[in-house]
Amino acid sequence: MAASAEIAEPAEAARPGRLPSRSASQPIVLLGALTALAALSLDMYVPGLPALAADLGTTASAAQLTLTACLIGLALGQLFVGPLSDARGRRRPLLAGMALYTAASLLCALAPSIWMLIPLRLVQGAAGGAAIVIAMAAVRDRGADRTATAKLFASLMVVNGIAPIAAPVFGGQLLHWTSWRGVFLVLAGIGAILLAVSVALFGESLPAERRRSGGGARALLPVYRRLLKDRVFVGCLLGNGLALGGMFAYISGSPFVLQDIHGLTAQQYSLVFASNGAGIVLCSQLSHWLADRLSPRTLMLIGLLGNTAGGAGVLFATLSGAGLPVLLPLLFLNVASLGLILPNAGALGLAKHGDSAGAAASLLGPTPNILGALASPLVGLGGQHDAAPMGVVIALFDALALGAFAILTSRTRTE
Repeated sequence: MAASAEIAEPAEAARPGRLPSRSASQPIVLLGALTALAALSLDMYVPGLPALAADLGTTASAAQLTLTACLIGLALGQLFVGPLSDARGRRRPLLAGMALYTAASLLCALAPSIWMLIPLRLVQGAAGGAAIVIAMAAVRDRGADRTATAKLFASLMVVNGIAPIAAPVFGGQLLHWTSWRGVFLVLAGIGAILLAVSVALFGESLPAERRRSGGGARALLPVYRRLLKDRVFVGCLLGNGLALGGMFAYISGSPFVLQDIHGLTAQQYSLVFASNGAGIVLCSQLSHWLADRLSPRTLMLIGLLGNTAGGAGVLFATLSGAGLPVLLPLLFLNVASLGLILPNAGALGLAKHGDSAGAAASLLGPTPNILGALASPLVGLGGQHDAAPMGVVIALFDALALGAFAILTSRTRTE
């Protein structure tokens, strides 16, 4: 599917008696850009983490807490806004979230200390989380069946995948003529642009008659209980979440491992980071091509096997002190495999929960952020010149992801 394609209404929305939504379609580019906010918020300033730590007079571990805060914020924003959008619709919460994201990004650029920056990153992440969960729910609103939804998510990954490619390269180039503060000013500008485009183009995908009645916590408990009793959903939740938790260990640890230990410049590091992001895009396109031939479960399992193999290799490389010719291909395998995991986790996990897509997405989306928030400071415990913690955390999270998914979604339970 081309990047300019639009997501069509599912057949059920056209049934007699159903009113059309405010807009019959939404540009996949916009939805992809909204889901890419996490990558933009995390990856664009990653090449500047060492400089940020030096500028604010803090440690590598404290600097990595800015990643942790953003990840926690992303999780909280999705947990709150996803169910809210099931009851109130998608459009208004999205616009409020984008306005808050723009303001928080601007304040991050002005933060005078690490202890001011950390809570601002929490707010920035929460606002970005609103956009991400609503975009995911909008895809499920439009998807007619599991295969169609898998294809839509794979197409979304093409646009979404540009962010981890472009963000670190752009951020590395920005650092030639500005500081990490300038990176946050650019993020504020991106937020303002997405807000304006959303006002113009984001149509309501959840008509009033399809919304869940009741928006309080008491009404949500039965919804979450039903989701967590679904073994396939929980398998997708843990498989996707743990694999992405391993990726966040890579995001927070690799700037120090590749720059401080292996001697790459910020610009060279950004190119390595971008090549791994390109691998995600390639694998997501492979997933789209294979969606009519293989089930989402099979594709996700293949992705988890590649991810785990790469993670085990990274552990070996960091413990043995292997050089970049060994480490970089293993990191590529580890990261690129996410292109098979992400779209199929969304399609398989949301397949039976169209009536509560926002609540389901609010669990699928934040789980990686929560796990990543735990992983990010762990990789810095050895200091700026020890690569082993990054290898251990990546390998452990990936192995747990494969095991949880394989056990909970075994064929005897899903077919």
